[in-house]
Amino acid sequence: MSATAARSIQEPARSIPVAAEYDVLVVGGGPSGLTAALAASEDGLRVGLVESRSFVGGNMTIGLPVLGFLGQKGNQIIDGLPEKFISRLRRERDGASEHRPCPLHMGITLVEPEAVKTTALEMLTEAGVEVLFYTFFAGVVMDGDRIGGIITESKSGRQAIVAKVVIDCTGDADVAYRAGVPTEKGNEQGGMQPPTLMFCLGGVDTDKLRMSIANAPPEARTYLTDFIPAEYFGQNHQFIVVGLRELMAKAKQERGLKIPNERTIIITGLKKGEVWINMTRVKGTDGTDARSLTKGEIEGRAQIDDIVAYLIGYVPGFEGSYFTKTAPFLGIRETRRIVGQYVMTQEDVLACRHFDDAIAVASYPIDIHRPADDGCTLIWCGDCYDIPYRSLVPQKVENLLVAGRSISATHEAMGAIRVMATCMAMGEAAGRAAKISIRGNRAPADIDIRELRRQQLEHGVYLRNPQGGRATPNDLAPAA
Repeated sequence: MSATAARSIQEPARSIPVAAEYDVLVVGGGPSGLTAALAASEDGLRVGLVESRSFVGGNMTIGLPVLGFLGQKGNQIIDGLPEKFISRLRRERDGASEHRPCPLHMGITLVEPEAVKTTALEMLTEAGVEVLFYTFFAGVVMDGDRIGGIITESKSGRQAIVAKVVIDCTGDADVAYRAGVPTEKGNEQGGMQPPTLMFCLGGVDTDKLRMSIANAPPEARTYLTDFIPAEYFGQNHQFIVVGLRELMAKAKQERGLKIPNERTIIITGLKKGEVWINMTRVKGTDGTDARSLTKGEIEGRAQIDDIVAYLIGYVPGFEGSYFTKTAPFLGIRETRRIVGQYVMTQEDVLACRHFDDAIAVASYPIDIHRPADDGCTLIWCGDCYDIPYRSLVPQKVENLLVAGRSISATHEAMGAIRVMATCMAMGEAAGRAAKISIRGNRAPADIDIRELRRQQLEHGVYLRNPQGGRATPNDLAPAA
């Protein structure tokens, strides 16, 4: 840190105008924030959503597929509002694929970034959610153990927004951290999964690419991909490639290319000839620090040229391809996690644990892009695991809920629950819990969990009964 950055100045005390008052305020308009706001607004509450960018959708707008809708047994385990969003995206804008089985990721759902932005905003507007773009969360005003209001910074200046319940969907636990909630970062050494700057190429012959893999002889390991059998590529025109390690090693050796990744990761887009590349890797980036993020953005962009040279020069189907665009921001995998009423662990995931206060079901494997090297760790549980409501409820602050990858979980468990469909499911639960909290005049920690689970089921959310099957509202009926 420079000497200038280490200095401090005294900011004069001043009154801050209150820009708005809400029943529920959602901070962050990514996958979890979108569904949290929709769920909270279901029966007439005044709901606001604050977003620093000019659009909603978060990581659904950077070229990534949505992972997590399907379980490890092939069944759909995310439903409710996330499914309604994807269905509308597909139906009205041809902006989403079906949920496609994937041997590595269980299931992938391709989405068109621009369609996501439009459809998400349409749904929020129709639901009566008041969306405020270009507005940064800057702090909280505490009233004892409650958040009295949040502070924002924007072109309008420094303002306050007051709400009865706040839902932190920043992905970085920004609100929780500023409110004094205990938080953690990274693994035992503090290392966090490195972010990626996604980018897009056009003019790719994706049929040539997939058939080069499908038709490769078993001994031709150059074209075999991690965990995904060659037959998969012969059957799917839209797909994800993870592997081609030998090709990349050859390119590095022959051309001296600098690619900080040991695997090729290619994701076909919905448009013909379009692919998104998930291969930049910016180790040491802290997504909660502006200088670190800036350095990461610069480094990520600098990595793209060598990756493009590798793809065009060595990977079948890329011979006539061309660069089109980068994602609007770095894809952050990990920053802060709250310490809540319950901390999800790796053992909970791998044991397919069932919780009495489960508000969502997930099945994505523990997937950790290791902080210290260029590799990944993948561990599957074989089925599904529950996400308990208590992991969305922070310590110390009464009127706050947290949804998305910054819920209360260990580094390893967060590596499993961080994907977008799961985050959307958590957001839906948080929004509904906030609504119940306000209607019942109780803190989120004190709401009736059976009522929350009942409402979740009535809105089509997939939950498990004690036998492992799909629960129904009758499973919550009082014992005779």
